Amino acid sequence: MEIKPILSTLMRNKTGVFVIAAQVALTLAIVANVFYIVRDRLAEANRPSGVDEDNTFMIGVGAYRPVVDPMADIARDLAGLRALPGVTHATLANQMPLAQSGNNSGVSVDRSQQQISTSVAFYEAADSLVDALGLKLVAGRDLAPSDVIEIQVGENSPEGPFPVVVTQALIDKVFPGETQPIGKLLYLGVGPNADELRIVGVVEALTTPWGRASWGLANRGDVSMIVPFRRATDSPLYIVRTEPGARAAAMKAAEALLVKPGNGRVLGANRSMTELRERRYRSDRFMVGLMGTMTGLLLVVTASGILGMASLWVNQRRKQIGVRRALGATRFDIVRYYLTENFIVTGIGIVVGIGLAFALNAMVASELGLERLPLAHLGIGVVLLWVIGQIAAYAPARRASLIAPATATRSV
Repeated sequence: MEIKPILSTLMRNKTGVFVIAAQVALTLAIVANVFYIVRDRLAEANRPSGVDEDNTFMIGVGAYRPVVDPMADIARDLAGLRALPGVTHATLANQMPLAQSGNNSGVSVDRSQQQISTSVAFYEAADSLVDALGLKLVAGRDLAPSDVIEIQVGENSPEGPFPVVVTQALIDKVFPGETQPIGKLLYLGVGPNADELRIVGVVEALTTPWGRASWGLANRGDVSMIVPFRRATDSPLYIVRTEPGARAAAMKAAEALLVKPGNGRVLGANRSMTELRERRYRSDRFMVGLMGTMTGLLLVVTASGILGMASLWVNQRRKQIGVRRALGATRFDIVRYYLTENFIVTGIGIVVGIGLAFALNAMVASELGLERLPLAHLGIGVVLLWVIGQIAAYAPARRASLIAPATATRSV
């Protein structure tokens, strides 16, 4: 292998080596971190919500006339929704997963705490939200009709204690390692007057209305609880679950049922869980596409730089190549020489790029709350750049191998 002659040649072309190595280093630093960010965003956009998304929708209405008896209207609405063909469950709720609008509250594990333990999405449901959303109960029981507390218009939320159903993520957050969470107490806020919440059930997952609120992995987006409140309102929100394949028809029928000419109501929202997910993560998917496109262009520019520099070196060394061919070097020897040379130059850039990648990751992690760059993503970037470098250098290397031995004597 001609390592020593290659290194000697590269020392006489320091500018070209520096340009290509710097380009490779910068590309590796960017590509490795982009891979990580893209993977993180796609994982979040595709993370299970815990909901039977294919068969669930929300529908809300608002009133533009005075409502005399909101509770009676709600009871009538629910009876009508449950009677629709294909509907299996319906409940009044205050918010919907991934709807990007809702309530959250701070909870603690001890009233004497100075700060809350975590914020939770605060779902209020008059009937089983576990059934309405198709959640998986992993411990304890669901909220029962006897647990429900009615809240009239103008009334504040009741004082505890009252039972709640929580997500496994909330248990992991506030009671790490706890295997028997049923009966554990939480408190709504802090201080001696914080309302007592008694855990009676745990569901596997229930995403918040916002999904993950930030980039940080600690903010998983599924720290939620369900409380048994039936709140009187003239703008109710209903969550409806249907039989497979019946959702589209049920959404139309529900709208016709709740909003009729002359009944003083307007449609607030009528969206499927599938649409809510698409709307919530639309910007993330756009960002992934944009970053993917820009990364692809960066790789093309890097490949073009390697191709251009390799072509320049071949043109500058035509006589030397001819001499080598005249001395018995085969075409394969010439191709191998230039590919090895490019491998070394790319390797120099990769070594520098690894350091840049970790430095860039440190800045990104501090701003976006990401964890340290996984070595697997860095490894993918390293392999990708070496492969692209070899592909880009192959055409000039092959052209060099076609130079005839007679070229060595043409200038003599």
